[in-house]
Amino acid sequence: MAKFTVEDKLEAIHRYLNGNESFACIASSMGTVKSEVIKWVQLYQHHGTEAFTKPYTAYSVQFKLDVLNYMNEQGTSIRETAARFNISSHSSLNRWKKQVELQGVDALESKKKGRPAMKKQNKKGTHAEGSVEALQVELERLRMENAYFKKVECLSSKQGKITKQDKAQVVFELRTEFPVKALLTLAGIPRSTYYYYVKTNNRPDKHSELKTWIQTIYHEHKGRYGYRRITDELKNMGHLVNHKKVQRLMKELGLKSMVRLKKYRSYKGKVGKTAPNILDRNFQAEKPNQKWVTDITEFQLFGEKLYLSPMLDLFNGEIVTYTIDSRPRYPLVSKMLEQAFTRLTEEDKLLIHSDQGWHYQMSKYQHALQEKNITQSMSRKGNCYDNAVMENFFGILKSEFLYMQEFESIEHFKQELAKYIDYYNNKRIKAKLKGLSPVQYRTQTLLAA
Repeated sequence: MAKFTVEDKLEAIHRYLNGNESFACIASSMGTVKSEVIKWVQLYQHHGTEAFTKPYTAYSVQFKLDVLNYMNEQGTSIRETAARFNISSHSSLNRWKKQVELQGVDALESKKKGRPAMKKQNKKGTHAEGSVEALQVELERLRMENAYFKKVECLSSKQGKITKQDKAQVVFELRTEFPVKALLTLAGIPRSTYYYYVKTNNRPDKHSELKTWIQTIYHEHKGRYGYRRITDELKNMGHLVNHKKVQRLMKELGLKSMVRLKKYRSYKGKVGKTAPNILDRNFQAEKPNQKWVTDITEFQLFGEKLYLSPMLDLFNGEIVTYTIDSRPRYPLVSKMLEQAFTRLTEEDKLLIHSDQGWHYQMSKYQHALQEKNITQSMSRKGNCYDNAVMENFFGILKSEFLYMQEFESIEHFKQELAKYIDYYNNKRIKAKLKGLSPVQYRTQTLLAA
């Protein structure tokens, strides 16, 4: 297979993201396979151009274990996991997985280059290599590793990252089957950490009552509440608790919100030109079509991803238009713009604000705004508060629509979303709009003028 330069890979990526060509078509024109182009696009979406300039890295054992735990916990494919952690060859993950399954964690140690050192004479008390006794010792070691990693995997699936306390708990549970010293070496934690855990584990749990309340609220709302809403509910019940404590206790209990409306984290490196933050958090507009804001959010339903791109008018909070697609391609934004432009008149002097996502840095997007004499504004890098109104809408959409309904299919979800947007614009009243819906407020204002 031919070798490709960084420029070749970036050109292929942009061809795909522009939405004009498929993976197979691009791969065929470049003389490579479809999977290779898919890998480039995934690397770019997670790490930007740095993914293709990364030098050779010798991965540590802990890093390899973290990657394998992530893959087991999230259920991601080997290729997707490799792209997320910027691992050049996805076959490495397959090799690590087989090594742990067959030989244990020791097999993840990088092999030293050069000729192996000559074997020294066995010390007193050790068994000759290949003897029955040596094989029994090796079998017992593998049995211990298998038991340890099964329990660790069970914990990781419940609460994410494994802490030293979790490892100490696993050692404590296996202490009657295997030597504690060998287990501590396998877990990679010091003796002091383990014995501190044993000492404190026998104390009564001072948060047992609070944990019961948290579990009651969580199950009452069928897993829809995260730690912030559970904190608010506890406050309503007369329990004043810091939200960080609730978050920590929920993690210990393995509780987390079952359905999430994810903020789509698009690549915000340099793709084109960025615009200054002209809006500067001044979210007040004196008339319609004066200030619009936009962003992209991600849904996960039925094992698939959907991306929503709405345009919101700051004058009345009305959703001017929206598009939805299974991929975050540029047409997701360009079609939304075309639909929104039909609302404009020649007298309108409009400002459109967004984050620094790659869609909004595209020359096509900026040229489309220039043709309509629209001023472009962008949030500062990594500052979500610069587009707080759009973030607030996504939160409302999550709590009032996504959590409140059950969907039969992706198509059913799209139909119900259209109904909700219509309800949001035409019927849902707002206190700051004098008890009117966005469309009613806009209509009344125009009539009064």
